[in-house]
Amino acid sequence: KLFATILTLFSDRKVLEHRDAVYEKIAQYLQLKNTIKSIQETGSKELKTDVDLGCNFYVQAHVPDASKIYVAVGFGFFVEFTHAEALKFIEKKTNQLTEYTEVLTKDAAKIKANIRMVLEGLRELQGLKDLPEDRRREMF
Repeated sequence: KLFATILTLFSDRKVLEHRDAVYEKIAQYLQLKNTIKSIQETGSKELKTDVDLGCNFYVQAHVPDASKIYVAVGFGFFVEFTHAEALKFIEKKTNQLTEYTEVLTKDAAKIKANIRMVLEGLRELQGLKDLPEDRRREMF
């Protein structure tokens, strides 16, 4: 039983870490959405920007025609989109990812409930009293 509880704690942590990674993807898509909107507002076809090459090493870049952009769509694939197409894709993708985070949150809540049930069962088997509410700590 104790081994199963430890595995459950581990899987709970993994689910929450995965959910946080999905939130990070959503944030990146929203940042791209804001960048596209700011490019549209300027109305210029040319674009000067700094590009992160990794490890916070930036180089200046000049884009002669910023009317189309490449967007990572998953599995290492990039698709060329117009601004309108990219905004439409970003909207769909963020909605999909948001729904997925809700599923992960529900999974984490189920795991948390299972952990609480096992701990209460162990406490009952050992003849221990319940912990006072102020000593309990939330996992989320």
